[in-house]
Amino acid sequence: MPLTLKFAANLSFLYSEIPFLDRFQAAAKDGFRGVEYLFPYDWEVKELKKRLDENGLTQVLFNLWPGDFATGERGIASLKGREADFRASLDQALAYAKALDCKRLHVMAGLRDEMMPYEAQMDIYRENLRLTAQECEKCGIAATIEPINSKDMPGYFLENVTMAARLIEEIGNPNLKLQFDIYHVQRTDGDICTQYRRVAPLVAHIQIANAPMRCEPNNGEINYPYIFDMLETEGYDGWIGCEYKPSTTTTATLGWAREYLSQ
Repeated sequence: MPLTLKFAANLSFLYSEIPFLDRFQAAAKDGFRGVEYLFPYDWEVKELKKRLDENGLTQVLFNLWPGDFATGERGIASLKGREADFRASLDQALAYAKALDCKRLHVMAGLRDEMMPYEAQMDIYRENLRLTAQECEKCGIAATIEPINSKDMPGYFLENVTMAARLIEEIGNPNLKLQFDIYHVQRTDGDICTQYRRVAPLVAHIQIANAPMRCEPNNGEINYPYIFDMLETEGYDGWIGCEYKPSTTTTATLGWAREYLSQ
């Protein structure tokens, strides 16, 4: 069977040994044709577009502004009193996405607020996701939500794949999709292939790293050759973001990907 999986370099994690704007060229040199990163907002959109175009790269994904990361915020989509900030962050992200021709935006939920009832926080989250799905749909962009494991990010509001799938189905907008991060799934519940098959119609983006240290795919407890074969068999045709922490230089950790990056 011919190899069809498409891998994108996450430039917030990979090539950290060089300045951020130089990472586009490094990724292209290693054979990547797509890139993602956490947040673009520290750079002029014209400069980012220039780096993409010069290196023949597709901008695959980035996140909405997460709030004040330095003080512990991890997204604001579920936070009381931050609705206006969230709308402003959505408008900002859409402006960047349109300029960069990026077709996926990830919405970070934020942390559980123990000072308010769970359902009240969930109502805020639902309404912000409805808004996001509607506004992204107007621009031909998919909005994604991603469960994040509690070991790496204690208290993250979107806890697991089951919760995310239920939310997507409740909201009922086909433009709201699931971001299936295999590392987070393993750290949360395991049973990766069964979970993927259960929610596959909802998945618009996949990310990878190996547990427990979040290293390259061939360095840890997850059997990625088996998972890649499963994704090929299941017909996954989206991008797979390489969101891992290289155990050495990035290029030296790409042996697992050579057969895909050379296509």
